[in-house]
Amino acid sequence: MKQDRERLLQVWANERQLAKDAAAQGDSAKAWAHLERAHIVSQPLVLAHVRTHVAMLGHAVSHRDGHEIAGQLFRLVVAGPGSLTGRYPVGNTGGANVSAFLVMDIPEDLRPLLPASS
Repeated sequence: MKQDRERLLQVWANERQLAKDAAAQGDSAKAWAHLERAHIVSQPLVLAHVRTHVAMLGHAVSHRDGHEIAGQLFRLVVAGPGSLTGRYPVGNTGGANVSAFLVMDIPEDLRPLLPASS
């Protein structure tokens, strides 16, 4: 549904902005938490999903985190096809600290946005 997609994009853009704001304030942990939330809502949206992994890669590069850089490079390869086919691990936070295939609980406030996954 177009309305659902627009709402997901709105929430995704807000989470991305909150991540940028937190990074600008030097709060790396908060920035990452917002990128994870952006990832959860972006999974059904091909371009937003890929762009979220690009942002996560940028975060990893700026922190010189080799493990996360490698994890994001892999996720960049699978994110687009996963979203296109609807084969992605719902609720996954998108970082290299969790398996790229692990289904995770969706935060309570994001659940209404992803009704097919509840």
